[in-house]
Amino acid sequence: MDIVAARVATFHYTLTDDDGNVIDKSPQDRPLSYFHGGGNIVPGLENALEGRKAGDSLKVDVKPEEGYGLRNDSLVQAVPKQAFQGSDTIEPGMQFQAHGGAGPMLVTVVEVGETEVTIDGNHPLAGKTLHFAIEIVDVREASEEEKQVGQVAGLGE
Repeated sequence: MDIVAARVATFHYTLTDDDGNVIDKSPQDRPLSYFHGGGNIVPGLENALEGRKAGDSLKVDVKPEEGYGLRNDSLVQAVPKQAFQGSDTIEPGMQFQAHGGAGPMLVTVVEVGETEVTIDGNHPLAGKTLHFAIEIVDVREASEEEKQVGQVAGLGE
């Protein structure tokens, strides 16, 4: 059975950066399942999986434009340290939920000064080419419930 819209595909993956360092990997006993066509994985990977079937192995390079987007320098800004009231420690690499004009977003602390904290609202993988090694384990028809919600049943519960 081929991976096409409204089917559920299950696969193992290893995601590496340009230098071959592993960024993320599916646990050996828990491959990733997703609803194809629902926009639940980065577009470049979803496009590359279209038409594949269980047993296929492939390598996919996803450019930033089809991954987590290009870096947007306007999403890096200094905010008053007092905006972090209630946090005992603020260190580079920490992530916080912020509320901006476009709604809630995850920001990463880049630098901590005496009175200001520099935060970055870009996804940590923005601007990076993603290198996936994929092994497709299973492809099945989606249930009616999965078709209605556009994702694999049981996710987010």
